[in-house]
Amino acid sequence: MKFAFIDKKSTQPEKVIAYAEKKVGKLDRYFNADAEATVRFQEKKRNQVKIELTVRTGSSIFRAESYSDNMYSAIDAVVNTIEGQIRKNKTRLAKRLRSDAFDPAELAAPAVEEKEEHLEVVRAKKFLLAPMGVEEAIMQMNLLGHTFFAFRNDDDGGAFAVVYAREDGGYGLIVDTDPAE
Repeated sequence: MKFAFIDKKSTQPEKVIAYAEKKVGKLDRYFNADAEATVRFQEKKRNQVKIELTVRTGSSIFRAESYSDNMYSAIDAVVNTIEGQIRKNKTRLAKRLRSDAFDPAELAAPAVEEKEEHLEVVRAKKFLLAPMGVEEAIMQMNLLGHTFFAFRNDDDGGAFAVVYAREDGGYGLIVDTDPAE
């Protein structure tokens, strides 16, 4: 597994980086060698810290974040969250993760407390994606009172895009890219 550590509004001591690498490294048993783990450290107000862990492997992305007043407990929490996500979806993920990530008996008989939820679409909507610019899409999203809005981006040749409201009060843009690029 490859690691990237990002400090946002702070600089972490080497022992915190080493601790994070050791803890996140325990997830290595689930992922192939091409997996990339990004750990983002951020100091918040009132001595609180935020840790974000993102693991990318193939077409799958695992993400967790934790807030705490202790950097070490926040690191433990994000690693536990990712492990929980993997365990909860182990039968679906078995083909995407390392072939030896799970014991075959574990896949055959899931534990009672780790019962998988049934993924069911309970509502489907069909609508025409209107061509518009990013600013107009943000305005439409706000007028509808939604947290995201899908549209065809006039600024990008009509490519599919999504704008979304971020927790920090700003906006994000998700664009469709050609995998050949």
